[in-house]
Amino acid sequence: MGILAIGDPVFNLRARDEYIGWTGEQRGTQLVHTMDAYVLGAVPPYNKLLGGKVVAALLRTREIYNDFLTAYGARKGVISGKVNQARLAAITTTSSMGRSSVYNRVKLNGRYYLKPIGYSSGYGHFHIPDKLFQDLRDYLRWKSHRYTDGHEFGNGPNWRMRVTRTALEMIGMRSNLMMHGIRREVFICEMASNTIAFLKGEEAELDITSLKSVEEVAALACKRWLVPRAIRETSYSQWTKADLVALVSKSSGVRVSLDESKIRKQARR
Repeated sequence: MGILAIGDPVFNLRARDEYIGWTGEQRGTQLVHTMDAYVLGAVPPYNKLLGGKVVAALLRTREIYNDFLTAYGARKGVISGKVNQARLAAITTTSSMGRSSVYNRVKLNGRYYLKPIGYSSGYGHFHIPDKLFQDLRDYLRWKSHRYTDGHEFGNGPNWRMRVTRTALEMIGMRSNLMMHGIRREVFICEMASNTIAFLKGEEAELDITSLKSVEEVAALACKRWLVPRAIRETSYSQWTKADLVALVSKSSGVRVSLDESKIRKQARR
């Protein structure tokens, strides 16, 4: 029906930081308790049935919390070198651009599963073509700059951002060329009833008694969004394997036949 993936949080995210209300020092120590959903959405034909909201709601589940605890609960931080005893308190995500109709109003039984908290500043590197980025990186290599290959985790914030900004400044260009002006809506998933107090260091333990299982949340979400939309919008039932192959061919620019699709499916098995 869909896919989600969570990873390291963005270090500088003003909407999140202002919403939580933490100081720079608090962010430095408490950021280990947050993650970012960098992939979050439904696949065809479920995207036509508000499946994106269903998948988004699954962020706030006990399985996600427990998986994080297993992976990071007693792991030593790469940067700090300390065992952080991380607990997943919040997950952030952003729209692709502008206001998100999918992530808005992700609410079940009166509880926000994703809450809109503001917009990004419109600063970044996604509008910098790969070829230009490689040229900027080659320039830094020519200058023997340490950022050329400093992309290992623990070497500081976003490496691509650092390379682009530094190279532009070194060749006399304004770093504000990275202001693309496309503001993204920022959302937060609070895993506990006391997420904010915990992230500000005011409470030592998270209250996760309200967390439900994936099965429970999926049932609520399907009843809330998927089933009503499926009754009104029946075109999803006409979706075929051929439609999927056509979609993949169009998006990738590579023609894929149905037979090739079957072969690839068998290979994955």
